[in-house]
Amino acid sequence: QAQLVESGGGLVQSGGSLRLSCATSGPTSDYGAIGWFRQAPGKEREGVSCINSSDGTTYYADSVKGRFTTSRDNAKKTVYLQMDSLKPEDTAVYYCAQDPDLYCSDSAAAGDFSSWGQGTQVTVSS
Repeated sequence: QAQLVESGGGLVQSGGSLRLSCATSGPTSDYGAIGWFRQAPGKEREGVSCINSSDGTTYYADSVKGRFTTSRDNAKKTVYLQMDSLKPEDTAVYYCAQDPDLYCSDSAAAGDFSSWGQGTQVTVSS
């Protein structure tokens, strides 16, 4: 399994930006897909975005399209989630997840991923 470590969370005002990082390691971490998920208190975990390692294609949830961008630096084995125009409703713990056999064609479901990071808190104040 891959090992994943998120960083970059914090407190930001509404309309601000943050960039989350997901550092990956392990023999299977270069394959498949990496997804970003978030979970707010009292809510279910929801998919935010997904990027395919093979061709770099990306997919986004409707709630973040046009505001969030995911990208991958293969040399650094790191996936990023650039979050702009943040809103209070974006407040959540953000997780990255990976599966070496997955090719995501939409914001994938949590159950499709086999490895998870520990999460990083993002808080957007109004």
